[in-house]
Amino acid sequence: MSLIAFMGALESGLLYALVAFGVLISFRVLEFPDLTVDGSFPLGAAVAATLIVSGFNPWFATLSAIFAGAVAGLVTAWMYVRLGILNLLASILSMIALYSVNLRIMGKPNVALLGESTLLTPLDSLPIPYYISYPIAFALVVLVLMSLFIWFLKSEIGLAMRATGANPRMARANGINTSRLILVGMALSNAFVALAGALFAQSQGSADVTMGVGVIVIGLAAVIGGEAVITPKTIVRAVLACLVGALLYRLAVAAALNADFLGLQAQDLNLITAVLVAFAIVLPKLRQRAKLKGGKA
Repeated sequence: MSLIAFMGALESGLLYALVAFGVLISFRVLEFPDLTVDGSFPLGAAVAATLIVSGFNPWFATLSAIFAGAVAGLVTAWMYVRLGILNLLASILSMIALYSVNLRIMGKPNVALLGESTLLTPLDSLPIPYYISYPIAFALVVLVLMSLFIWFLKSEIGLAMRATGANPRMARANGINTSRLILVGMALSNAFVALAGALFAQSQGSADVTMGVGVIVIGLAAVIGGEAVITPKTIVRAVLACLVGALLYRLAVAAALNADFLGLQAQDLNLITAVLVAFAIVLPKLRQRAKLKGGKA
């Protein structure tokens, strides 16, 4: 694997770590199977790219993308909380609707950012190559957001949110407004994902309406794969596992695609993802069996 391919995998892994943070909130904290991710990722990209092309400041465009993602998560949670629609079905409805919304926002299937000023444009003037400066910048962003995320989950509202996902009845019995916390959690989850989409579009130089296909699987691969490597006994370890899982996933994909003896190509990406997720799910069970056999011996 070349240096450029390696750094590119790190860059993608850092961006997908933001997706993993969002998936951690919905799937692990709130126990909410959320497929809105496949729509909120391109939503963030569409909003950011469209505003940048229209002449708006890239910072404003990125913040607008985060807000749009939060609204998408709110709509999903609202359908579940207020309309009584099954959580999985509510997320599917949002995902389907967002495809049309993204087309409306962009006005066409894709928007190119070539020649436009983005958040990453100042990095091009640095004396180091872009394939090194971009991952460093994304690493700083992820570390800052990860610290804030850990602080939030340890706060009073974060504890209440974790209680809502773990035992809603007990949470309500202790005076916790579980409906409100589901709304807040889903908004935060999809805000993370939309931010990842906005940064991904600015990094790749374009936004496409189909770029969200399979993002939820990537997020799950990062969460489950990270938990297979780092046991999430604490909040810090759980969030760190998302980051490690996202990086390992992208590095594993890059290694598989660059291994000539495997004969894999770009169209095999979904196959590689499925194999990695299956392996990550099975690995903890294999470890447990090995410990049981070792104890008996």
